[in-house]
Amino acid sequence: MTQLKPILSHLDPIIPSTPGKFKPDKFSAYSFHRLRFHPRLALWSFLSVIFILLFFCFSPPDGAAAAKRRSLQTTTYTIRVHLDSNWEVKARNSARPRSKTGFSVLVTGAAGFVGTHVSIALKRRGDGVVGLDNFNNYYDTGLKKARKALVDRAGVYVIEGDINDAVLLRKLFETVQFTHVMHLAAQAGVRYAMQNPNSYIHSNVNGFVSLLEACKNATLQPSIVWASSSSVYGLNSKVPFSEKDRTDQPASLYAATKKAGEEIAHTYNHIYGLSITGLRFFTVYGPWGRPDMAYFFFTKDILKGKEIKIFEGADHATVARDFTYVDDVVKGCLAALDTAKKSTGTGGKKKGAAQFRIYNLGNTSPVPVAKLVAILEKLLKVKAKKKVLPMPRNGDVLFTHANISLARKELGYKPTTDLETGLKKFVKWYLRYYVSKKKSAW
Repeated sequence: MTQLKPILSHLDPIIPSTPGKFKPDKFSAYSFHRLRFHPRLALWSFLSVIFILLFFCFSPPDGAAAAKRRSLQTTTYTIRVHLDSNWEVKARNSARPRSKTGFSVLVTGAAGFVGTHVSIALKRRGDGVVGLDNFNNYYDTGLKKARKALVDRAGVYVIEGDINDAVLLRKLFETVQFTHVMHLAAQAGVRYAMQNPNSYIHSNVNGFVSLLEACKNATLQPSIVWASSSSVYGLNSKVPFSEKDRTDQPASLYAATKKAGEEIAHTYNHIYGLSITGLRFFTVYGPWGRPDMAYFFFTKDILKGKEIKIFEGADHATVARDFTYVDDVVKGCLAALDTAKKSTGTGGKKKGAAQFRIYNLGNTSPVPVAKLVAILEKLLKVKAKKKVLPMPRNGDVLFTHANISLARKELGYKPTTDLETGLKKFVKWYLRYYVSKKKSAW
C-alpha cells in the first residue's frame, strides 16, 4: 500500500443570614409579632427577601444547576412556542406522498446541510416529507433559516423542535404514520467537542435514544436511516477504511458519540425489531455547506486576504480527506431508504429479526488539503496567504479514505463528482450568497 503523506486543516440555596442579631433559625410567631414595633427592621427584611428572590429568578444559572434546570424544562413549553396552532394539519399534508408507493419520511436536521438537500430531493421525487430542526447556534442560524426557506418552497413543512423533546416526538408520531425516518440531526464538528462536550452527548447520544424510543413505540415502526461518520474509524491506520475494520479507537469525543450511536442502534434493532441503516459520511462538501468546514472558511479567508492555516502531521506528513460532494451523498441516502426493509416490531414489541446495515459513503479519492487550497485559488482567482503548522492534538486524524464497494454492491452507490467540479459549484453558490447577497441562491 502506498503510504499517503496525509493534509488536514482547520479541518449548575443557601439564603444568607440577615445582618445583625436577627437570625432566621430563631424566627418565631413572637418575633414576627415584634416586627410591628420595628418598622425599619421589617422594611429592610422585606427588601432583603425580595432581593434574594429576584437574584435567583433572574441571575443566569451555570454549571450543574444550569444543566439541572435545562433537564427540568417542560417539553410543553417547546410545543407551545414553536408549533403552529394547526401544525398537525400541516404535518399530515406535508407527509403525504404523491403516489401510493411513495414514502412518508421524517427528516431530522432538515435545516442542516445534508438535511436540506435530502428533504428537497425526497419531495421532488414525490415522497411526503416532514422536517424537524432545533436551529441551534453552533454556527450561523441565518444560514439555517435561509436553507429552511428553500425547503419551505419545495413544499416541506419544517417543525422547530428538539429530538430530545419526548412529548413533541410522541405527538408527531401520533399525528403522522411515517414509513421512514432519515435521522441527520446531530452536533457536528470534531474540534468543538473540546469546548462544549455536553452538546455532543445531548444531541448524538441522548437525542438519538429519544428518537429511537419514539420509533420503537410507534404502532407501525418506521425504517430508520441515520448519519454516522467516517470519524468512527479513529486511529485506524489501514486504508481504505472498510465497514469490517475496527472502530474501537476514536480520536475525538465526536467520533466516540457516533460510535456509541452505532452500538445503540444495534441494540434497538436487536431488542425491538427496528430496521436501521447507518451511513458513514466522508467529509461532505458543497453549496449550502457548514461554515466550520475547511473548504468553507478557506474560501472566506482567501477572499478577505486573511492568512489560512494548513496543518501537517509529524515529519511533515500530509493530511488528506476523502471529500464527497453533497449530491453524491444524497443519492446514497435515498438509495438506503429505497432498499431499507420494514421494521418487524409494533408498539415496542419485536416480531422477528430486522435489517441492520452500515455503509461508507465516500468518494474513494483522498485529496491533500494543499490541493484543495490550490483548486480554491484557481476558482477564486486569488492567491492564498498560507501558513503551515504542526497539527494540534484536537481530535483530528491525518487522513480518511473510504472503501465503498459494499455500498456500490448493495445500494448502487456510485459517486461521480470530482473535487474540482464540486468546489466550482460551491464557489459559485458562495459568491452569490455572500458576495452578491442573493440569499435564495441554489
